[in-house]
This record gives sequence, structure tokens and C-alpha cells, in this order.
Amino acid sequence: MSRRIISLLPSATEMVCALGCGRQLVGRSHECDYPVEVTSLPVCTESKLLPNATSRQIDDQINNLLGASLSIYRLNTRLMQEMKPDLIITQSQCDVCAVSEADVAKALGNWPGTPPQILSLTPHRLADMWEDMRRVAAVLGVSEHGREVLRPLKNRCVDVIEKSCLLQRPSVACLEWLDPLMGAGNWVPELVELAGGRNLFGESGKHTGKLRWDELRAADPDVIIAMPCGFDLARTRSEMASLLHKPGWGDLKAVRKRRVFACDGSAYFNRPGPRLVQSLEILAEMLHPEKFHFGHESKAWQKLA
Repeated sequence: MSRRIISLLPSATEMVCALGCGRQLVGRSHECDYPVEVTSLPVCTESKLLPNATSRQIDDQINNLLGASLSIYRLNTRLMQEMKPDLIITQSQCDVCAVSEADVAKALGNWPGTPPQILSLTPHRLADMWEDMRRVAAVLGVSEHGREVLRPLKNRCVDVIEKSCLLQRPSVACLEWLDPLMGAGNWVPELVELAGGRNLFGESGKHTGKLRWDELRAADPDVIIAMPCGFDLARTRSEMASLLHKPGWGDLKAVRKRRVFACDGSAYFNRPGPRLVQSLEILAEMLHPEKFHFGHESKAWQKLA
């Protein structure tokens, strides 16, 4: 059964392609950029945020839009109608991260003819990502193939867990935003534990709020990992400047021991799709370089101090 799919969620786009159904995609969001072949698809969304804004300015813009009960994204409804989709994949996990189910439902209000089916994903943990892939496979009529795709992904996770469970666990602070500081929640604390770390901020399955500098300083983590939401590796390195002048930065254990890392959060940790497996491997490489080497360094993460 072939579908005409518009994916408004980067992780869902990756799922569709991993399941061998990429040719059924007829439209994407402005953030769907992997695998590279999807970048030729028509773009059905855009962000209202200023592209060159600083982290602090982005946070202010988001708070202003959400405070006024406005969406952060615009949907090109006319283009979506021209694509004639019978399935639109979106999410209801975070109004900031991607186009929400409510935005899509509103856009379908004046849809000519029979509106397309909406599949909304709501991942909070690693297990939710597996379940979302099963749901997408079922909707696309490839459930058996979906199980075959999931099996090696899960086995890669098991390979990491079997080695990491015997290692000494460093304390880890994962930062999802740098100005203001925010810890990383949802699936990230779980990934840290599976990779052989002891997560300091954020609770598995829940969003994490703002983090005060004095809290980070008092915790004095063994490892600090920057993975700002929506930022690639180069942008993360640039944004780290906001931390370098904080009082006591140079005294932190992670800084003194040169265990501060920058990651491509946009491609990996912020995107609850198949590449969460690479995210686990990246964490294992950073936390236990003597035991793990998957080749992700310099491409997905870099040491900063």
C-alpha cells in the first residue's frame, strides 16, 4: 500500500526512510534534512524565529509567541493541499521543537474534500521511539519489515549496555540550552545512564526546565555535554562562549580535566528517531573513550576543554 506522506517532523522523516518508504514522501518541514535525499522535497513549513538571533534572543522570542498563544511555525496550507497527501505525520510532544498536532488540525479546517489522516507522535523515552517506529511501520503497511529494521538498532544499544554496565560512572551534566541554561530531559537522562554515566540534571521521560548557574557549579560534574536544541556542531561551539566567562567556569572539574564536549544536538540528541542509537554511541565515546570508538568524533561531537 503506497501512501502520499507529508512529514512535519524530522525524526518521523528519518523513520519513514529507515523503513524503506522514503519514496512515499511528498512534502517535509523546513527542519527535515536527513537523509540528504529528502532535501529535494517541497518545504511546507517555516519558523517565525529570527535565523541569526542569539540563544537568549531565541528564548525571548519563543516565550513571547507562546505567551500570546501563537505558534512558532507557519504552515503553507496551500502547498500542502497541492501535494494531495493522505497522511500527515506530526507531533504533540513539544510546541517548541516542531509543528504541533494542533497546528495541523487547524490547517485541515478548510481542507477541500476528504482530509488526510494525521499521525501524531509523542515520544518521551527511548522505548517511545521504538513504539513510534512500530506505529509508523503499521500505518505504512510494513510492520514485518519494521521489526527487521528495529532488531539491529536495539542490538547496537545492547552492545553498549553490556560494556558500560561494568564501568565506573562519571557524573554528567547535559545542557539542552546555553543561554539561559537548561538541562536535557526526556530520553537524554536514560541514554546517559545506558552509556555508563550518572545523570545529574533532568528526569527520564520529562521535560527539563531552566538550570541556574550556581546549581551547575555546586554539582561540579565530571563531564559537561552541550547539545542545544536545533543547533549543529559549529553553532554549538559558537554558543559555548556564553559559558566561558561565567564565574568559576575554570574551576569546574570537567573543565580542569578537559571533559567538556559539544555535540550536534539537532541531528542526534534532539531528534527522537533512529539516530538516538548513534546518540547513545556518542555518549559512550565521550564518557568512556578507553572502551568505545564508533567514529563519531569530529563529525557529531568535539572536545572543547
